[in-house]
Amino acid sequence: MKVLVTGAAGQLGHDVVRECTTAGDEVVACDRANLDVADRQQTLQVVGAVGPDVVVHCATFTNVDDCETDPEKAYRVNAFGTRNVAEGCALTKARMIYVSTDYVFDGRATIPYTEWHPTGPISHYGHSKLGGEREAIDLLGPDATIVRTSWLCGAHGSNFVTTMLRLARHGDGLITVVDDQQGCPTFTRDVAATIRRLAVGHLPGVFHVTNAEPTTWHGFASAIFAGSGHDPDRVKAIASSELLPVRPAPRPSWSVLDNAALRGHGLPPLPPWRASLALLLKELN
Repeated sequence: MKVLVTGAAGQLGHDVVRECTTAGDEVVACDRANLDVADRQQTLQVVGAVGPDVVVHCATFTNVDDCETDPEKAYRVNAFGTRNVAEGCALTKARMIYVSTDYVFDGRATIPYTEWHPTGPISHYGHSKLGGEREAIDLLGPDATIVRTSWLCGAHGSNFVTTMLRLARHGDGLITVVDDQQGCPTFTRDVAATIRRLAVGHLPGVFHVTNAEPTTWHGFASAIFAGSGHDPDRVKAIASSELLPVRPAPRPSWSVLDNAALRGHGLPPLPPWRASLALLLKELN
């Protein structure tokens, strides 16, 4: 395939480029310097010049709190930017895979969210990403694939794992981490492999793509400390209401996604998150 990757400098974009390159695809990796998706004219020019078979749209404004304080930018990048990419795909007859988020849900469920569960974001980040989903599907229909994932971590870039490792290695005091938000830690290398399978299979629609087995941020942090040879008892559990300073954006308390569509298509599930964490810690070391 000829694959154009937006947001290629990000942690997921980096691994998508690596996955597709390793598989023998012709890959055009675009970071913000050479493709600002919020710029419609530039986006149409770049997609038109490349003429890809598929665009994997990883570019996004991900800082949840910054999205809350600057919603104009959130919608400009996440919703309108996705519209621009989808328009470029429509003009070149390319398929599009759009990376979305668990934040499209309100977090009030008590069972894992399937792909058909009603959405209801509670933050501007979630609203803007849901807007991107709708733009992709409205413009491309069966040529659009939505990949919702959560709690992403990888070897390239800053994320929860690298933050916890930095805190573990510097000082010996307690680290406070919330224990009332549940989700599935997910690893970019695993997601990138599934994204390519979806691209090769020309599979449309919405897919939840997360590593198996839910936990809390506190449980995740404790596993990172233990897996890297540090004392997990240094990780103290607190409630979200105890976080200081108070964060601008609300977080869903339940972000567990059921990967029902992957199972329905007979695609392999992602490994349990602890197995992928062990591999990531080994790579980072």
